[in-house]
Amino acid sequence: MTKEIVLIHGAFAGPWCMQDYAEFFRARGWSVHTPALRYHGGDPNAEPDPGLTETSVLDYANDVAEFVQGLDSKPVLLGHAIAGVVAQQVASRGLASAIVLINPNAAWGTLPETDDERAVPRALMEGGAFWKQSMRVDFDLMAPFALNKMPEAQQHEVFDQLGPESGRVMFEMFFWMFDDHHAMKVDIDKVDCPVLIVSGTEDRAVNPNTCRALANLYGDRSTFLPVENHAHFLFMEPGWEGPAGQIADWLDQKLG
Repeated sequence: MTKEIVLIHGAFAGPWCMQDYAEFFRARGWSVHTPALRYHGGDPNAEPDPGLTETSVLDYANDVAEFVQGLDSKPVLLGHAIAGVVAQQVASRGLASAIVLINPNAAWGTLPETDDERAVPRALMEGGAFWKQSMRVDFDLMAPFALNKMPEAQQHEVFDQLGPESGRVMFEMFFWMFDDHHAMKVDIDKVDCPVLIVSGTEDRAVNPNTCRALANLYGDRSTFLPVENHAHFLFMEPGWEGPAGQIADWLDQKLG
């Protein structure tokens, strides 16, 4: 049976951020797919598609579900940040052989625990009715909270590739209590595959305790993997090969 893995990028990003992992897994015999979330993956400096404004996390999940249903076998889903929630939602439909969640954003119903986790929604509130528009992120917010384990030159290189994101998605992520559609909801009981939760111990965007609490919700189905000296973009940071190897070994163990 073909070993298939789908690498799903997070908010503001695109398939480009998964290229190191894509090459790594191909070298290990995996068939690798790196789809772009809806309205992502183009020129980061271009005007966003008007449709991005109304795009929801549910749209991302539906798109990924449709994509994986077209594959030859049930794949592994590896999702970063908001795509960690998407991966869980798709897996709850019985469409994944395993899921790997890298610094996954908290799903619906989880309150932020730290000042760092509250910093992003505070910044969003300063932008007015952000949920009615597409939006971009500032370097001064990304660098200390998400790019903090990269050299400064790489911070700028990564930031320059970030594009716009749906304000509605950001609203659903951080202000879920006001979202009547429960777009960030995950039906954990319906996720019937192994779950690996990878947490950079120096991630300031998604606190490791948030990741550990998610692992506890999954019980025996989950493995919690804290990664020392790594942060939010651990799959691009210096030394990314270390956690990549740990993920690959875990998949070999769980899937044979």
